[in-house]
Amino acid sequence: MPTNPKNENFFERVYQVAKKIPYGKVTSYGAIAKYLGTAKSARMVGWAMNASGLKEDVPAHRVVNRNGVLTGKHHFQGTNLMQQLLESEGIQVVNNQIIDFEKYFWNPADELAD
Repeated sequence: MPTNPKNENFFERVYQVAKKIPYGKVTSYGAIAKYLGTAKSARMVGWAMNASGLKEDVPAHRVVNRNGVLTGKHHFQGTNLMQQLLESEGIQVVNNQIIDFEKYFWNPADELAD
């Protein structure tokens, strides 16, 4: 039975997008889902980011919710590792939310040409 390449390993497709997020930038679960043509799959992108702990080359700390809130922070080792990683890239976080989120937001739909 033939497989649809668009459906082959959704998590790997998410990781390929996440790996392209530039240093000092962030994106949202929904922006990745929309870019992949699965706009209603933001939660699955979150699951992929959670599972990415096994892959050191996926910058999961750069993926946040649509309001810039670090909703995935509890999946990182240590109390504030996600925040510390973002701050090391020059992104200010207060109360688990990125300050000036729009300034740091990277939209894969705008930045990546298919």
